[in-house]
Amino acid sequence: MIKQKTIKDPVVIEGIGLQTGSKTKLNFKGAPANSGINFIRVDLPNKPLLNIQSLSFDKSMGNSRRTTLSVGPVQVQTIEHLLAALSGLGINNIIVETDGVELPGLDGSAKEYVTTLEKAGIVEQDAPLRTITVEKEIWCSDKDSFLAIFPYNGLRVSYFLSYPTPSIGEQFLSLEISEEVFKRDIAPARTFCVVGEALVLLALGFGKGSCSKNTLIMGKRGPVGNNLRFPDEPVRHKILDLLGDLYLVGMPLIGHIIAVKSGHKLNMEMVKKLKEKI
Repeated sequence: MIKQKTIKDPVVIEGIGLQTGSKTKLNFKGAPANSGINFIRVDLPNKPLLNIQSLSFDKSMGNSRRTTLSVGPVQVQTIEHLLAALSGLGINNIIVETDGVELPGLDGSAKEYVTTLEKAGIVEQDAPLRTITVEKEIWCSDKDSFLAIFPYNGLRVSYFLSYPTPSIGEQFLSLEISEEVFKRDIAPARTFCVVGEALVLLALGFGKGSCSKNTLIMGKRGPVGNNLRFPDEPVRHKILDLLGDLYLVGMPLIGHIIAVKSGHKLNMEMVKKLKEKI
């Protein structure tokens, strides 16, 4: 029997939000079995709690740059990198206390979240792990973007990415996802945007905490002021975001995920379809 997991000891991480530019501190604490992933806004009156298993989902939770949890006016933004780390490490129950609206962007990947959670220690709990197994294909699309999940004995992700920028171009990667593969091949991949897009995002009020150290700003010949960790780092980061978004279902997924130019908005549509099947 595969068991649920949480963290052993409390641990803290802090940093700047990629979009808001605001400093935020997170306190991670262990949580009882079957309690799920819980965000607590300790900076707000009454410290409201957002539990991902109990929330309803729609496409408005995902835009082109981030994924947001919301209950009325209460929000927690840019959660996908942390959720990807929780998914990759198999952590099912945790309390995340945050003193700000946006989670830290850190180096733009999930690498530091993984390191911090492993530092806290990951322990099994005396409760069986629930999973969602795809027995019949599920799919959704939006213009030239496509996302589907097919029956499969395990978890595999196949992602196709296409950008007109020469330094990105067309990239394809297909991986069998395990904890080791996630930590080595996916977690270190950083968020990215093209040079022209960066200027537009700044004008719209996004990216206030982004810089060449935590975001790959892709020019014609490669990242500006930085170096790639992988030759195909952009497609790896897209897989990171996808795994994080789909963990909003509240349990591990068993299936083969095939994505063509999928982003947060389409990912949220898939989450909604999966939640309806649970």
